[in-house]
Amino acid sequence: MDPIELKKAVGSGLLSFPVTHFDSDLKFDEAKYRPHVEWLAGYDAAALFAAGGTGEFFSLNPAEIPQVVRAAKASAGNTPIISGTGYGTSLAVEIAKSAEKAGADGVLLLPPYLMSSEQAGLIAHVKAVCQSVGIGVIIYNRDNAVLSADSIARLADECPNLVGCKDGVGDVDKVIEITTTLKDRLVYVGGMPTHEVYAQAYFAAGVTTYSSAVFNFIPALAQRFYSALRSADQATVDEILTGFFFPFVALRNRKKGYAVSIIKAGLHVLGKDPGPVRPPLTDLTPEELSALAKIIEMAKAA
Repeated sequence: MDPIELKKAVGSGLLSFPVTHFDSDLKFDEAKYRPHVEWLAGYDAAALFAAGGTGEFFSLNPAEIPQVVRAAKASAGNTPIISGTGYGTSLAVEIAKSAEKAGADGVLLLPPYLMSSEQAGLIAHVKAVCQSVGIGVIIYNRDNAVLSADSIARLADECPNLVGCKDGVGDVDKVIEITTTLKDRLVYVGGMPTHEVYAQAYFAAGVTTYSSAVFNFIPALAQRFYSALRSADQATVDEILTGFFFPFVALRNRKKGYAVSIIKAGLHVLGKDPGPVRPPLTDLTPEELSALAKIIEMAKAA
């Protein structure tokens, strides 16, 4: 898929990022991962992010990422697969190249490790990744890697395969500045944890798609919520926020790292066990699993 096709696909509907399945020894469990990706692709995701944030990119070693990408591509049918890449520039380039070789349709550039940087350094980092591959690149403004509207505009001029900007900061005024400055040069993706609770504000800022983590275990509800947003069905939006997302977020916020752990827990509740999270993350306690099961049951009954 060329970058322009990827841009169009990403902007066409709801996105998601599959969890990465591990066995009891914390090794990649491809036999369980592949049917999960196939199941998600059946719910009309516009694209899937393999080895992304919810896929525990940060705990995968570089050799595992193309394995995950190949497994996703083999299972997703016509659904585009976007691979995570990140860390320092050299490693991000290496991972991006290996993902492209494994069949990825694009890459999502996650923040570098640890260091905060000036805009010039971030521009050089993104430019190096874009120039290393022929597939589309989406930048992820989050944490220690937040590019300004001017920096993104410069990159858009110099990197034809830069196709998107994902935001995980939550400063809607900055998002509006980016979307107003770049207009339709890029596709814009919401990327806040449990983005559904922020989606209405982002829609007003010109960000009309987002990546849904809960799509992993309640894809039908995730699509119903997205459709309600797109059609301005405020009654349905409010019903799902109140009945599912607000109690879900309250449980998620109990401990650090639960933005990922609770997604795997949701699959566990449904009997689709994806295995444990890798350290330094921790799994939900039995009591928290029980609370999550009640939240999911209430949502399914609504």
